[in-house]
Amino acid sequence: MLPNIFDFTFVSVEINVVVLISPYKCYIFISLCPLNLNMEYTDIIISLRKVIRSINLENKKIEKKYGVSTPQILILNFLKEKEDCQSTATELKKFLNLNASTVTGIISRLESKRLIARIPNNKDKRVVKISLTIEGIGLINKIPVVLHEKFAERLKKLDPKSIVAIQKSIEILVSLLDAEDIDASPVLSSIENLSDESKT
Repeated sequence: MLPNIFDFTFVSVEINVVVLISPYKCYIFISLCPLNLNMEYTDIIISLRKVIRSINLENKKIEKKYGVSTPQILILNFLKEKEDCQSTATELKKFLNLNASTVTGIISRLESKRLIARIPNNKDKRVVKISLTIEGIGLINKIPVVLHEKFAERLKKLDPKSIVAIQKSIEILVSLLDAEDIDASPVLSSIENLSDESKT
């Protein structure tokens, strides 16, 4: 007799069904296995904590060694990729997907470190360009690939189904944490970083 095994999960109980069929008889064995949901919830929270911890450690390491935060690095990289190493505050805000006060704070801190400079337009005083300085170029060339860039490169190597699965899981987490309306840039940075940046 060859067994046919069927598994079903209902809320907190896993039901295992084994069917044995012979020419004369059919045997059905059913077992109920309670799932340890508390352990699963704890594992999820631990995994989230590991992600948050990893981001915080990376940010502190970079800031301690180079004197700039991860969001500041993102702006320096963005300016570096521009043909003339210049942009506007509006373009930077759109790129970072952060509120105006936070972006203004990042720009002000970078300017105080002489890594960027504000250049007014001679024809229109209302237009001010944000330009990468020589010091800024020198610093950004020293900084290694940061965590969010490594993460992005690794994501690119995954197959489309895995990407969709990750995206759906992240969206569920965002919803569970009531974080849909929180401003977020495309960079892995701690909340402390972004809070500090908004203080000018």
